[in-house]
Amino acid sequence: MAAEKLAQAAAALGIEMKVETQGSIGAENILSDNDVREADGIIIAADKDVALDRFVGKKVLSVPVADGIHRPEQLIEQVQSAAVHAGGHGLPAGGGGGAGGGKERSAAYKALMNGVSHMIPFVVVGGLLLAVSIALGGHSTPKGIEFDKDSFWFYVNTLGTLGFKLMLPIFSGYIAFALGDRPALVPGMIGGFLAADAVNIYGADANAGFLGAIATGFLAGYLVLWIRKVKVPKFVQPIMPIIVIPIVSTLALGLFYIYVIGRPISWVFTHLTSWLNGMTGSSAIVLGALIGLMIAFDMGGPVNKTAFLVAVGLIGTNNAVMGMAAAAIPVMPLGQGLATLLRRKLYTDQERETGIAALFMGFFGISEGAIPFAAARPAQVIPANMLGGAVAGAVAGVAGVTDSVPHGGPIVSLFGAVGGAAMFFVAIAIGTAVTALTTNALIDIKERKGRRGEAGAAAALVPEPALAGVAVGGGSSAGGVSAGGSAGATRSASAGGAAGVGDQGASALSVQAPERSGSVAAPEVLSGYLTAQTVKVQLASHDKDAAIREMAEMLASTGNVRDVDELVRVALAREAQGTTGLGEEIAIPHAKTDAVSVPTVGFARSGEGIEWGSLDGTRAKLIFMISVPEAAAGDEHLRILALLSRKLMDTGFRGRLSEASDAAAVLEVLAEIQ
Repeated sequence: MAAEKLAQAAAALGIEMKVETQGSIGAENILSDNDVREADGIIIAADKDVALDRFVGKKVLSVPVADGIHRPEQLIEQVQSAAVHAGGHGLPAGGGGGAGGGKERSAAYKALMNGVSHMIPFVVVGGLLLAVSIALGGHSTPKGIEFDKDSFWFYVNTLGTLGFKLMLPIFSGYIAFALGDRPALVPGMIGGFLAADAVNIYGADANAGFLGAIATGFLAGYLVLWIRKVKVPKFVQPIMPIIVIPIVSTLALGLFYIYVIGRPISWVFTHLTSWLNGMTGSSAIVLGALIGLMIAFDMGGPVNKTAFLVAVGLIGTNNAVMGMAAAAIPVMPLGQGLATLLRRKLYTDQERETGIAALFMGFFGISEGAIPFAAARPAQVIPANMLGGAVAGAVAGVAGVTDSVPHGGPIVSLFGAVGGAAMFFVAIAIGTAVTALTTNALIDIKERKGRRGEAGAAAALVPEPALAGVAVGGGSSAGGVSAGGSAGATRSASAGGAAGVGDQGASALSVQAPERSGSVAAPEVLSGYLTAQTVKVQLASHDKDAAIREMAEMLASTGNVRDVDELVRVALAREAQGTTGLGEEIAIPHAKTDAVSVPTVGFARSGEGIEWGSLDGTRAKLIFMISVPEAAAGDEHLRILALLSRKLMDTGFRGRLSEASDAAAVLEVLAEIQ
């Protein structure tokens, strides 16, 4: 939407603009060196970190994605007087966005998401190559799934293994890169290698897995930031970023890991292995649950490997322990993949695509397929994984499932290595369902708290945010501008902009309605903020000002509005900053004011449409009005807008909303917003 709005505004102003977008499918309509050189200014509309080194010496205006949607004309004007970017990873001084932008994500969150988005291709490619090679060229042996030496499928498996070996270094490296720029990439990646393969690199007793890679990524990034603050002589400054900082930070991080981090990890997992071996005579349900918990905790990390190696060591004497592990191994990727299918609106497009790959990997017992989900939402995904793994392990233990091959997942049953195959699949199915349902429930709870919590001001519409970069060419009389669009935008013929789906999309979730006076029993809409009292099937007003007042008076009928005149004033002041007419016959006026006691949302239709100043020239027929208290606006305002915008992009939904016969039917349609 930001890409399209910026392109339309530039065309209307006679400005030559080229729009680059970056999303899960990569960058499109990329700005060339010539585009940048000829541009009079650069607008970056993004809610994630953007590399700015190619824009050194140019006027750069950096704003949230939302501003690209609501204030495109103002951004084109502001970039003419924006600060010149002098270099460095951060935003140019004075280049921040104007009012109306979304809440700024923390640097740590952006860094973590940067690592996840770069890691995902390695997980998918590595996992699918391993799965295909196992399915078509693998042989079941007492040592596991093996391949004929130098065969075609042997090399396919080798390539998949290499993809997985690079997964954690890439993850750690790009976390560090997002924090400390290029000098942090080397220590971050080397730290990631240590976390992934310390056993082979320096003979440690255990690796740290993906949790260790998160730690090394942040350590490397913040270490580089600290070193860069050290004042050095002028003649040393040119070699600091390419020699001094990478070497010093790599040595410091690597030695710290080997001598400080590595030793406690080795000690813990050596003793954990001994303790687990001593439990093999315990109740099958307890041991199965414990094995499942450990298998699911870090998906190939040290806790997982400890339980797996104990189970492998007992093959031949107690195959039931391996049966417990084999049932738990696929639960994490299968559960996360199923979660994306059950509640698609909780996930970005990239996460949904990764979920399909995770389902495939889970069938072949590749637990690492769930790592991207755990890395992005550890507090929700890891507990859900552990619960599902414990259930699967316990069911397999009670049922006496056995496995004679050191591998897991449904694939081992096809090799004939599983005893009690029916219960083996039952254990996997139950564990998968538990993981999926728990994951979605925990994400829902987190988002519900976020919507109701107090946060920094956030005033604009943000569908799935993504990098938006725009380049302006100087060929027209009005000057040139270069800009970037956001997720969900369509190609604009006037500007040639294109858009991909954002990596860091804000998930839209369904939440429970808080209790409020006067609420009507009906399908819950927008956390209960929109009720039958705040629906009007036909507006009496014929112009924007009158429509806003009519809707404000409707909101006041709930008892949540202290001062109707003040609410109208604030809403009209917001319209003066830039129209809230989104096009496609939609308008979403909104106001943050203490004239409102609790968030309240209204919906009304206009049969003939109301002129709202939409860039596409359409009259507003579907109108939502959002009012939130100033003191508690924050994420609540932003997320309501995000929920609405995401669903309103669906033409079928808009059609059903237009055709609903009465208020009850309108609420039934609006209940689809989740």
